[in-house]
Amino acid sequence: MLMSKGVLMVVSGPSGAGKGTVVRQLVARSDKIFLSVSATTRTPRPSEIHGNHYFFVSKDNFEEMIKKDELLEYAEYAGNYYGTPSAAVDKMLEDGKDVILEIEMQGGLQVRKKRPDAVLVFLIPPSMEELEYRLRSRGTESEQSIRERLAIAEKEYRNAHQYDYLVVNDTVDNAVKTLQAILTAERCSLKRLSLDDMRYIRTAP
Repeated sequence: MLMSKGVLMVVSGPSGAGKGTVVRQLVARSDKIFLSVSATTRTPRPSEIHGNHYFFVSKDNFEEMIKKDELLEYAEYAGNYYGTPSAAVDKMLEDGKDVILEIEMQGGLQVRKKRPDAVLVFLIPPSMEELEYRLRSRGTESEQSIRERLAIAEKEYRNAHQYDYLVVNDTVDNAVKTLQAILTAERCSLKRLSLDDMRYIRTAP
């Protein structure tokens, strides 16, 4: 019997692309797809639960995780660390579960170096005009913030070739179905089979 590992999928994209909404819908539609929980040193917000939204740790503990190479990726933002603990991710993958990392491109490229078999997906809106519209529709961004986010998006677009797939989020449903199709194809990839699996194929009647 084939015992293929789960697929590790990284979903990145510019602010306003709809990553969070698409990923939540993807996870909600399957009991075999899980969203990785990140670790952070920032103070939890009132509505956040340890182990659910984040693993809240001290700065000393986080830096110890860095020294011990216990993170798939990490970054420092606004004075706080954010990162993905590798142990929990690896356990789910070994159990045959697919794991989604919703992280920035910088983190995604770190994951690629540590896990060459990871599947990297760059999610984008139909156009830059649509991206600007979505950012403005939030009503929470200053003009300067919008311009900065658009500039970052243009830089990320230029580096998108380092990812495996480009998915256009024209509608949430279409984007989710495309990610489901990518996961299905990757699960069937022969490169994911172990040596025991390959021997099974050769000896199967």
